Amino acid sequence: MGPLVFGRPLVMGVLNVTPDSFSDGGRYLSVDAALVQARRLIGEGADILDVGGESTRPGAEPVPVDEELRRVVPVIEALRDCGVPVSVDTRRATVMRAALEAGAAILNDVSALTADPGSLPVAAASGAPVVLMHALGDPRTMQDDPRYDDVVGEVHDYLAARIETCVSAGIARDRLIVDPGIGFGKTLEHNLALLRSLGRFHALGCPLLLGVSRKSFIGRLAGGVPADARLAGSLAGALAGVLHGVHILRVHDVADTRQAIAVWQAIFQGSTTEGS
Repeated sequence: MGPLVFGRPLVMGVLNVTPDSFSDGGRYLSVDAALVQARRLIGEGADILDVGGESTRPGAEPVPVDEELRRVVPVIEALRDCGVPVSVDTRRATVMRAALEAGAAILNDVSALTADPGSLPVAAASGAPVVLMHALGDPRTMQDDPRYDDVVGEVHDYLAARIETCVSAGIARDRLIVDPGIGFGKTLEHNLALLRSLGRFHALGCPLLLGVSRKSFIGRLAGGVPADARLAGSLAGALAGVLHGVHILRVHDVADTRQAIAVWQAIFQGSTTEGS
């Protein structure tokens, strides 16, 4: 697969095949249930499916690699001819390699290829697009007491350094996508600062991915509502991303997000053809 094409913001549908993800853990553990959900997301207009077999929610414990493989590989194999690119959300080189062999076309690593020393060479050899996300620390401890002197500058500089490391390792710059990692080692104030300054990340020269869907900062702003009651806040965050030129939105609610994008584009860009 070559570099992604961005005629409009692409919508990446989340497909967690985990028992403990913060929003939908346990719903799609079986291959059959995962495929039903995948078809629903595609039918709603997902441009990409992001399959993950290890929760990286705050406080999550690592999953044995064999268990992660057992969860994701059969699902990705079954989605090989689904009509949209499949991304694998993993921090492990072994899982990356197996997922690519099973038909995955994109690598999405919340550790920006730092958690496993084998990940960088696997990614370089694959030729696949790679999402590099910023996270402060490990999922088990990242929300304990995250601190920054300048969260926007530090996240920007971290991603810039990871881009240069990847390019030096043989990954073409036009295959790299960056994600500021909303909710990954950030307080509410850190998340809001990043969302206000998303435009600064375009200076990195790579497409920008944003994942705010159903995240805990929305619950805090909305008076403590649970994850499945955060659609309105998720759409507000997504449209803030569109305003700042984000290229990919990683979401749980595909149809609602596509509708919100279509209305936003009609108002602000004069586009009245959904999907243009």
